[in-house]
Amino acid sequence: MLGVQREASVGSDLGQSPATAVGLKGFPRSSAAAAALVLALAAPSTAGPPFLTDDPEPVELQHWEAYLFTTYDAAREATGIQGPAAEVNYGAAPGLQLHLVVPYTTAEPAGGGSAQGLGDFEVGVKYRFVEEGEHRPQIGIFPMVELPTGNERRGLGNGRLWARLPLWLQKSWGPWTTYGGGGYAMNGADGARDYVFGGWLVQRDLGKRLTLGAEVYLRGADSVGGRGTSILNGGGVIALAHGLSVLLSAGHSVTGERHGIAYVGLYWTGGGTAGPDAPGRVGATCVGPDKRVASLAGGGM
Repeated sequence: MLGVQREASVGSDLGQSPATAVGLKGFPRSSAAAAALVLALAAPSTAGPPFLTDDPEPVELQHWEAYLFTTYDAAREATGIQGPAAEVNYGAAPGLQLHLVVPYTTAEPAGGGSAQGLGDFEVGVKYRFVEEGEHRPQIGIFPMVELPTGNERRGLGNGRLWARLPLWLQKSWGPWTTYGGGGYAMNGADGARDYVFGGWLVQRDLGKRLTLGAEVYLRGADSVGGRGTSILNGGGVIALAHGLSVLLSAGHSVTGERHGIAYVGLYWTGGGTAGPDAPGRVGATCVGPDKRVASLAGGGM
């Protein structure tokens, strides 16, 4: 679920006067650009829901994961909301997961006005190439592409296809799980720039129905003239029944560009030929959205 807004003056930096660079519904082009980049942080794209940091663990073979969620990001230049949004993951092959996010988006620039509509779609493939061992973490990659399906002029999308190339590691010890990593984002949209990102998370199972975690997430400047940001975020998973879990998190920036973020979602997993005690099924020793959010689970963003 991660990029961050560019400065509100980016329209004039591109040779466009805010007075004349006007998008739909009266949005100044600069405000729409700021809103679009804020929405990149509100999205779950680099995240293992409900966190910003992702993990290398794919969905089990022939299993499905589905999330219905909303994300929120309040920044100085704009507020971005993605929701209702849907994330779907499928275990297409051993160690290989297919990924899709379809968001409904709300953009609210600080200068006033708002826009709503379909946001940018996200597609990706997660591949774990090192299995976890007694003294070895599991390792995987999760390249993702953002498709420019949202209306850039209204601040609902980036305007161009862009991509992220991360590497993630994970290791578990009893009720404790830790994972993290980072990567490089490539964005050629007007006013945007490529940047590095990374994060690390520690979480603990508190019984079979609750997992809590905390993370630090860092992201370099993603806009011309912008700054990077570092965020502290905490959250957890509450397992229900029939493969359902509730996911919650909230956090705030501690350095760089200001962000207040939140995630709330409903998670479901199922499919395949595994029995009732297989990982990812409620009633087993694992009950959350796979081990990226809960090692109970045998993670959108």
